[in-house]
Amino acid sequence: MANGIGTQLLGELIGTFLLIVLGCGIGAGASLKKTKSEQNSWLTIGIGWGLAVAISVYVSSPLGPGHLNPAVTLAMAVTGNLPWSSVLPYIVAQFVGAFLGAVALWLKYYPHWAETKDSSTILGVFSTSPAIRHLPANILSEAMGTAVLVFAVLSFSKVEFVAGLQPIVVGMLITVIILAMGGTTGAALNPARDLAPRLAHAILPIANKGDSDWGYAWIPVVAPLLGGLAAAGIYLVLP
Repeated sequence: MANGIGTQLLGELIGTFLLIVLGCGIGAGASLKKTKSEQNSWLTIGIGWGLAVAISVYVSSPLGPGHLNPAVTLAMAVTGNLPWSSVLPYIVAQFVGAFLGAVALWLKYYPHWAETKDSSTILGVFSTSPAIRHLPANILSEAMGTAVLVFAVLSFSKVEFVAGLQPIVVGMLITVIILAMGGTTGAALNPARDLAPRLAHAILPIANKGDSDWGYAWIPVVAPLLGGLAAAGIYLVLP
């Protein structure tokens, strides 16, 4: 990147902030009580998340690479597309941006938390959970989804896109992964997207909130990293 590391980190922070405000905001509108978009479908959420990713990449890419995801950042370092010295600062910026995005989301939907009595619904705005709690299957689901994401993103580096088109294609990729593979665990695909808002859920004085489900919290962190590393390994051995 032509920009300095400070500018790149700002891009990761702003992009991940926007990712949570838009992406988790779609979930909030669909699940919290007395919103005008209450009970929107999984299709709407999948398409919305894809658009949220695309817009967030567009906003952050003038400042940095627009990873917005520690699994992508780690894979880029493994494949030689990012200096290892940048990995930890990028990940910290992504987590800070995601946490701040969750705080903004809490404020934006402030009256609706009190109207929503189901604590699991409230947690679902911030973080993912499995449809069936089966840890090996949950790990496999998150790892597979992230592997598809990372392998595709790495492969896109070999494709010549019309200028400005790639974020839209990445957004379409997110949508199809959510629709095809997200029904089991919600498709976190991103440790920062899940852990930082979950931490915000634990800290903030959210009305009617319950437990933050820390027993499951490690899966949307570890499994995406493993999936991203597997995708990077496969990418490196291919011609």
